[in-house]
Amino acid sequence: MTADHTRAPVLEALDEYRRKGHLSFTPPGHKQARGADPAVREILGDAVFHGDVLASGGLDDRLTRGRVLQRAQDLMADAVHAEHTFFSTCGSSLSVKAAMLSVAGPHEKLLIGRDAHKSVVAGLIISGIEPVWVEPRWDSERNLAHPPSAEEFDRAFDAHPDARGALVTSPTPYGGCADLRAIADVCHRRSRPLIVDEAWGAHLPFHPGLPSWAMDAGADICVTSIHKMGSGLEQGSVFHLQGDLVPPELLGMRADLLGTTSPSVLIFAGLDGWRRQMALHGEELMGGALDLAAEVRAAIEEIDGLHVNDRNDFCGPGLSDDLDPLPGVIDLTGLGITGFQAADWLREHRRIDAHLVDHRRIGAQITHGDDPETTRELLEALRDLARAAGDLPGAPRVEVPSPPELRMEQTVLPRDAFFGPAEAVPVSDAAGRVAAEMITPYPPGIPAVLPGERLTEPVLAYLRTGLDAGMHLPDPEDPELETVRVLAQ
Repeated sequence: MTADHTRAPVLEALDEYRRKGHLSFTPPGHKQARGADPAVREILGDAVFHGDVLASGGLDDRLTRGRVLQRAQDLMADAVHAEHTFFSTCGSSLSVKAAMLSVAGPHEKLLIGRDAHKSVVAGLIISGIEPVWVEPRWDSERNLAHPPSAEEFDRAFDAHPDARGALVTSPTPYGGCADLRAIADVCHRRSRPLIVDEAWGAHLPFHPGLPSWAMDAGADICVTSIHKMGSGLEQGSVFHLQGDLVPPELLGMRADLLGTTSPSVLIFAGLDGWRRQMALHGEELMGGALDLAAEVRAAIEEIDGLHVNDRNDFCGPGLSDDLDPLPGVIDLTGLGITGFQAADWLREHRRIDAHLVDHRRIGAQITHGDDPETTRELLEALRDLARAAGDLPGAPRVEVPSPPELRMEQTVLPRDAFFGPAEAVPVSDAAGRVAAEMITPYPPGIPAVLPGERLTEPVLAYLRTGLDAGMHLPDPEDPELETVRVLAQ
């Protein structure tokens, strides 16, 4: 039967709930906004509270006989060519953990690209999975990691034939994409599943001019953040499944282990409405975003000191296999300032918020939610930034290690190091000790230090100088990095 993508089961059920005038003697306690603080209602509006109902015993009956959520998930699966789809209201940080737990268990091996997000490392800590790190492809000129190649995964499987599967991040937050079909083939020759952390790729299925989508490329499980490049609400995530290497019942059980028993129907509604929007109008909307992004990229190239990284920069031998042009990664080297300085200046002086920020770049992400007016303001702000850059203080030097120096030896499982006996030592004394915490420049959230890695001076110098330059380190015990948490000797 052909799926009817004009329908939106969650939104329709919410509308029916309101029209029928349901009176709830259940959570949430605000009772359809009546009990909410007036000042909160004034800022948020009552519509937020009207959409905040129980998923079962509210949106659906207590036995979910209306199959509201299941029908919405089935429509999402159809829209993106998956066999099964699961909604998550806890972000892809939860979804990727559920995917990992469905493939490997405590002390079992999983091949993982070392450019993985911190949520993957958290999954290792929770699960006790043993990571086999697969090296990204490093661009030494731009100090940037691209997804590992299929050949690297092949070699890793040869060295670790007992690995239960593989996990790759594609696209990266910088837009670099892996050859997912080739990596899936490497896995499937060994009857092993491939997990793709495609958190930045919600839009990929909806336009032929975008890089390949994980389900179409043969991946077994794909995790997608609808709030990143889609138009869902924050924390809206889905994970998709196909093939027979991971039973859907098992994946659902692992997700249930981690997920909340009080999911947000507001987030479900955002996922459902986004699917309908994309299924009906996705190619048109994404085509418009691609055209707009191309215009913006060309205009930025006309600004002295700015360069938007393109396929020539990010794709080729030893680099990414494809590029999503929408993240809009702007190199500031020509201005002589850091991305930290640029992001702070744009927010303070032009009310422009950049997302991805590092020692030499900012990200100006374009989506189908942008238009010539929003991009005009962006371009004007970037021109002003270029003019103001000469008056900014000299850019603090960030000591970025070479690719070999970035890699540290994993001497202890992340779980064992994280929960093991630990002590805080001065950062000057930390080299040679085994880390008992994650240390992650954020965004984009790729840990520089993992629990269980033996710390080295080049990585510690990178973090110290990065912190002095404006880097954000949200996860160490001491956010000022005067001390580092290490395993006790």
